[in-house]
Amino acid sequence: MNKLKPPFIWDYFSDQPYPLKDRAYKRKMRKKSLVDIAPLVLSNLIFFPLSIMTMKLFKGKKKLEYGVGVNLDKGSAQVDLVEELGVKHLIIRLPLWDMERLEEYLAFAKSFGEDKEILLNILQDREHIDNEELLKSAVTRIFRAFDGVVNEYQIGSAINRTKWGFCSVGEYLKFYKRVEDIRDREFPSLILVGSSVIDFEYHYTIRSLFNFSSVQYDRLSSLLYVDRRGSPYSTQMGIFDTNNKINMLYALSRLSSKTTDDIYITEVNWPLSNTAPYAPTSELECVSEAVYAEYLAEYLDIASKSQKISRVYWHQLIARGYGLVDDSNNEMRRMDGFWVFKEILSSSHSMNL
Repeated sequence: MNKLKPPFIWDYFSDQPYPLKDRAYKRKMRKKSLVDIAPLVLSNLIFFPLSIMTMKLFKGKKKLEYGVGVNLDKGSAQVDLVEELGVKHLIIRLPLWDMERLEEYLAFAKSFGEDKEILLNILQDREHIDNEELLKSAVTRIFRAFDGVVNEYQIGSAINRTKWGFCSVGEYLKFYKRVEDIRDREFPSLILVGSSVIDFEYHYTIRSLFNFSSVQYDRLSSLLYVDRRGSPYSTQMGIFDTNNKINMLYALSRLSSKTTDDIYITEVNWPLSNTAPYAPTSELECVSEAVYAEYLAEYLDIASKSQKISRVYWHQLIARGYGLVDDSNNEMRRMDGFWVFKEILSSSHSMNL
């Protein structure tokens, strides 16, 4: 992931873009986003309170599936680790700025075997957001290359963070629609997943679900982190622990005509103490390996018992600062979270027999 164009710079340690430093560019992006303020506010005036009022009325019947994130740059050791975990569902990031390595990503996906179900996450960049023809060309190449290998695609990631490229949800809707048009015209059997809002910032989710665009999400995705709030039982806005965040998200999916009620949480983890610069947050939000494993079990238990989440992908398999395996010195040390996740997967498989 080394082709992001300035002022966007990739942080190889925490596997995300660095915060934007170019103040002039940030001002320019803020000006572009002004046009989206009115529809953002208007949609939230109606649907934010409505979803809260109705969130306990909608009952779920989903059986939770478990997945994990794997990355090309983490190497082939992930194949054996995936088998050791016993996980079936994988999510792989494919950055549009790394299209020159498309065949490597394809080989990587195939290396896990035909029994794995892969969700390919197409990561955006400004070049492809701004250039419609470039986006169409890249997405068409991806869909053709992965034909028969991948059937599900998450379109975009962390769309409410300017460092990831989008300056507004409205801009994302146009981006998604271009991809959707290609799917509808040439690849009608593919499943598209959006809108990929990160954290408990459902005002952006609402904007992506209630609008006059013709977009349709086959699955609703959320990067539902709680790492700045500690335990999954911690609350925001008084009542919103993880369970009520899920309740509200599910209510939004039921109220919207633009998605099914199949929800994928495509990223969640906690940052690990004393791992800077690999931790994605400051030390203040970091936890020990033991607490991380405890929170992992609690989060997945809450999601499962809600019966409103179809799938949770843990982010990610190998990552020193927030993952399940520490690859320092190529030792592939399984951390506490790895063993807890493995036990949860094993119990899940046993219940399905």
